[in-house]
Amino acid sequence: MPTFAVHYTYSEATVPGRDMHRPEHRAWLADLAEAGVMLSSGPYGDGSGALLLFRAESADALRELLAKDPFARESLVEEIRVVEWTPTIGERFGA
Repeated sequence: MPTFAVHYTYSEATVPGRDMHRPEHRAWLADLAEAGVMLSSGPYGDGSGALLLFRAESADALRELLAKDPFARESLVEEIRVVEWTPTIGERFGA
């Protein structure tokens, strides 16, 4: 199954909404991690966004899943970029 890097881009205007919905967002991600769908996630140090790594059948299937993220549902992500990624050195996530 392909691995995808997902880049979330945030704006300063969404900080209050993200603060409010962060517990639900993280619980949603934790459920996906437990299911083996989400491999890792975390915010960028400068607050501009986040990187999430997923396994999915296709980019379209992943986009459908990402639409259910509380941050996406509440329009708190300015841009969601999905890119298929092939790890070659280091952890290969079961590839």
